[in-house]
Amino acid sequence: MVTLWCDDLDEAVDALRRAGMRLDVIMPADSPAVAELSGNGVAVRVERRPEAPAPRAGRAGMVYRDLLPAREGGRFIASDITIPDGGPVPDYVHHHDVRFQLIHCVRGCVRVVYEDQGDPFTLHAGDTVLQPPHIRHRVLESSPGLEVFEVTGPAEHRTFVEHEITLPTPAQDPERDFGGQRFVRHELATAAWGPWRAGGFEAADTGIGAATSGLGGARTVRATHAGAHLPAGRHDAELVLWFVESGAVTLAVGDELRRLNVADAVAVPPGVAHSLTDATADLSFYQVTVPA
Repeated sequence: MVTLWCDDLDEAVDALRRAGMRLDVIMPADSPAVAELSGNGVAVRVERRPEAPAPRAGRAGMVYRDLLPAREGGRFIASDITIPDGGPVPDYVHHHDVRFQLIHCVRGCVRVVYEDQGDPFTLHAGDTVLQPPHIRHRVLESSPGLEVFEVTGPAEHRTFVEHEITLPTPAQDPERDFGGQRFVRHELATAAWGPWRAGGFEAADTGIGAATSGLGGARTVRATHAGAHLPAGRHDAELVLWFVESGAVTLAVGDELRRLNVADAVAVPPGVAHSLTDATADLSFYQVTVPA
């Protein structure tokens, strides 16, 4: 494989594609720096120079905000992703080399299609999909101001461009196993709510825990009244991540207090006492845990 260096990865990829090569791999999705292409009997790896400016947007024009700068030691990346302008998304059928990945719609709506899952469908605010390893999928179009919350492990992973399979696939197999996981489409509007950890909170589980055999889980948590309180406790999980969708709450971690507001995210460290106090009546946050 020949390695080329560039200042603008998009321009370099476009030039090679015009020369008859096809894009096979791109990474990372939030700030593409490496692309692999093939054609004319040659394989080429294009890398953005470290000193070159980072792109303004991620793959397919999506704008990423990093919610876990330390990336939990490289195990996870969490992103708040927006598409400012609505309409068709310049995406292509692709799949990811991941251990765990979910997409949660925060605001707006987005039309997507997945391998073996039937016709395209729309994710609305509150809805979630689990994307098992290497399931082919594509983002088709979005409403203006779309916002989604994405959690993926590991943080650095390859996105493969699919050249053979088109979507939707003719056959449907909703129970298909993809690397030990099943696809999940969770619709919050029809979800069942139950108790969560302490009185004053309730949760709607997405079913991701069952679909991943306990690898990871996710749920929407909301306060049932103003002032809801979660007593101090500890966890020994690999990841406990909270993303606030509405309202506000105070998080105590050890001796530190932090007011969490809309669009704030926090990874609660293992083994450290933490609690929640002073929740507003409209508090709602999304929780991702590994394991489930």
